[in-house]
Amino acid sequence: MAASRPLPGRADLKGRLIVSVQAPEGSPLRDPAVIAAMAEASLRQGAAGVRLESPEHIGAVRRRCPEALIVGLWKRSFPGSPVYITPGWEEIRAVWAAGADVVAIDATERPRPEGQRLDALIARARADLGAPLMADVDSVANGRRAAALGCQWVGTTLYSYTEATATQLPPAWELLAPLRGELPEAVTLICEGGIATKQDASRALSCGADAVVVGTAITGVDLQVAAYVKAMAG
Repeated sequence: MAASRPLPGRADLKGRLIVSVQAPEGSPLRDPAVIAAMAEASLRQGAAGVRLESPEHIGAVRRRCPEALIVGLWKRSFPGSPVYITPGWEEIRAVWAAGADVVAIDATERPRPEGQRLDALIARARADLGAPLMADVDSVANGRRAAALGCQWVGTTLYSYTEATATQLPPAWELLAPLRGELPEAVTLICEGGIATKQDASRALSCGADAVVVGTAITGVDLQVAAYVKAMAG
């Protein structure tokens, strides 16, 4: 079931928080009911929306929180391609059908599975589904290209996660001001990746982001506990 209400614009999301509610494979938190409960808790405390992985989790949150703003994606890996965030048409269609309001896709220039092309995928998503898209990028150039192709949101999600940026550390402070300066006025700029403190979130806004996505620092129980245990073990 596709989203039916208008997508919030830049003004609606200005200064807002989107919580990434995800859990790693093998974690008991990957239960759809648990994901939905964490999403509802985030929304009750003022989050503008949630970012969710997999059609199963998107559907669970949509049923529990019918009015939620959901950014959906599906992580799938394929031989011969490093792209795993909603890499192809099948994944885009499934995420949209599950109830996402925005479909997040890898919008880097890396090769996609089965030779699928980013420009063709974006055009098809807009024409066949009417689905708004969030471009997960790693550079100013890729963000600018994604917006030109029709993505309504651009996020710094993949900064430090691609071969070209593997030596960098998130958050992507250096991308925010240039992206805001080069993106069309109507395109929403999201800072995502590496936001670990409230101060980081505020800094992202001051650097030019319209909204901020925070995941591990809020909902990443597995990773947070593991980090504490490792640090305390010396």
